[in-house]
Amino acid sequence: MEVQWEKKFAQRMQKMKSSTIRELLKVTEQPEMISFAGGLPAPEVFPIEHVDIATHKVLTEHGEQALQYGATEGYRPLRELLAQRLSHGKLQLTVDNVLIVSGSQQALDLLGKIIIDPGDRIVVEAPTYMGALQAWNAYEAAYITVAADEQGMQTDYLEEALLQNPKYVYVLPNFQNPTGVTLTEERRRVMVQQARRYGVPIVEDDPYGELRFEGEHLPSLLSLEGELQQGSYQGNGIYLGTFSKTMAPGMRLGWVIAPSQVIGKLVQAKQGVDLHTATFTQMIAYELLKDGFLDEHVHLIRRVYQERRDAMLAAMEEYFPEEVKWTHPEGGMFLWVTLPEGSDATELLKQALERNVVFVPGESFYPNGGGQNTMRLNYSHDESERIREGIGRLARVLRTSFVAR
Repeated sequence: MEVQWEKKFAQRMQKMKSSTIRELLKVTEQPEMISFAGGLPAPEVFPIEHVDIATHKVLTEHGEQALQYGATEGYRPLRELLAQRLSHGKLQLTVDNVLIVSGSQQALDLLGKIIIDPGDRIVVEAPTYMGALQAWNAYEAAYITVAADEQGMQTDYLEEALLQNPKYVYVLPNFQNPTGVTLTEERRRVMVQQARRYGVPIVEDDPYGELRFEGEHLPSLLSLEGELQQGSYQGNGIYLGTFSKTMAPGMRLGWVIAPSQVIGKLVQAKQGVDLHTATFTQMIAYELLKDGFLDEHVHLIRRVYQERRDAMLAAMEEYFPEEVKWTHPEGGMFLWVTLPEGSDATELLKQALERNVVFVPGESFYPNGGGQNTMRLNYSHDESERIREGIGRLARVLRTSFVAR
């Protein structure tokens, strides 16, 4: 008798859906396809030569340690360095505030595992990062959405959400995925103050913060939270960072900054997942970070991404119908397009695929529905000429659709 697998899967699988982006990436493998869909860094900025040198050094000087099991918390010198780099003013971090994870996506899953019970409410921006929703849907989270505009989450409406007793607020303050907008400093301070008033933690996801190529750097929510206390950090904020956007996503390295009691629970959850993040890649990352190479390398990434963003914005200005609106990110990898009311980006995607151009419909970024007339475009991966060609193709799809309506 053959196993009926559909009857064997856990009920939580009903909440798990394939990532729209991951599915679209299968299409983008076709060489003629121009993709604005994935959040892929530019491979030509990967520090291949320096990774090669660091790898040789790690294997030569620390080979036995690098290839051995390690502590769940992570490679201690890397954790110490991150604690040092992220300490600022009254925010004083120690190694006990740092956990190394296998990409910040793992951190999202681990947070869901230790915090979310079925039906628990999470406050998120609308729209918000699809990967967070995918991680927390498995734990049967419910979502309270607070609309975002060109200045980020509209904190005028945050108190109403906090009154509903959420487990935490989740926010991407810098060059948000999917919209590319940045939360203003004024709203950051309001968010920290209101969350502290109601005793609600803030989970700050910051994969793009170092990719600013316009404007002034803004203080992290974690540092603003740190201003409200003295001594070692035991505050209300949790900060997620990653090397995927500044080093290479294939290394699968991220980190969590949190109060030590939260780190302790995350460590317990991580032990049941993968024991620890690869020691080898952690030691390579430490070599690239400790002497300042990565800080210099980020300047190259910023320059390349700014050129590509400018190419996309110029092409949109030239080709897109005047009814279409879009954001103007000051950094990061994405921008957000809003079509006239009544438009259906999912239907437009079918037409775009016929013209060998692909994007992500915005509906997938709204946990409680909405966004049918929106789309996310990525500008980091392709070169400027190819971006211009792709926007031209997409503009023809839009014009044809609007005429048909």
